[in-house]
Amino acid sequence: MTDKQQTTPPAPGDDERDRPLTLAVLRQLVRRVWRALPGTTLVVLSRDTEGNGYSPFATYSNARYAPTYSDEVGEVYPLPEELEQDKELRELYADGIPDSAVPALVLYPLG
Repeated sequence: MTDKQQTTPPAPGDDERDRPLTLAVLRQLVRRVWRALPGTTLVVLSRDTEGNGYSPFATYSNARYAPTYSDEVGEVYPLPEELEQDKELRELYADGIPDSAVPALVLYPLG
């Protein structure tokens, strides 16, 4: 199957996000959607609740990431423009975002 035979990648917030993505869709994301992201953007993987096992890649978000207890584990935070637009997010993060938070492309598993 070629890339052209695949559906277009879902956008963040799309109802069709909860489906496994194929390599062809991942290639489209890299070529089209993520192309403008700076090369220094950190790629962060979400892990499953048990800390083990495997699940297909399903969705992503643009966010900020800051390590918490070590360089290997951290938290994801909303972007400044999301905080500006969403009062509930501002209330949720009333204590602020850590100064160590950096732009990140966050990948989430299906399961």
